[in-house]
Amino acid sequence: MKISTRGRYALRTIIDIARHDSDEYIRLKDIAKRQQISEKYLESVVKFLVDNNMLEGKRGKNGGYRLAKPSDKITAWDVISVTEEGDLAPVACLEKCAEPCPLKKTCPTLAMWKQFAKTEQEFFKGYTIRELADK
Repeated sequence: MKISTRGRYALRTIIDIARHDSDEYIRLKDIAKRQQISEKYLESVVKFLVDNNMLEGKRGKNGGYRLAKPSDKITAWDVISVTEEGDLAPVACLEKCAEPCPLKKTCPTLAMWKQFAKTEQEFFKGYTIRELADK
C-alpha cells in the first residue's frame, strides 16, 4: 500500500487543524504556510474533506475550516480511507473494483493478503487525530 500525496496532505491538514483547534475557523492560508503545501493544491484537499464530512468550511471574512467532529473521534484510518477512496488493497485481487480472480478458491496466499490488509487497517485505527496532534 502506498498512501497518495492527497492522503498524506489530508492527514497533515486535519492534524494541523486539531493542533490549532478553537471556536474559530482556521484559514487555509495559515494551514498551507505551516504545512508548506501550496494553497492551490490544499484547496482541492480541503474541498474533498468537506465533501466527505471530515471538515466544515465557512466562507467570508472569518471563514476557514474546522473539524467536523472532535479530534479524539477521528482516526488516521478515517482520513486515509476517505482520501484513498477505500482502495488500499495490498494486492490487485483485493482492490475494490477488481475483476473476480479465477484462483480465489484455491489461492494459497489470499488469506495472508486479507490478514495483511486487516492489520494495516487496525494499525491506522489505533491512532486518533488528537493523539497525533499532541505529539
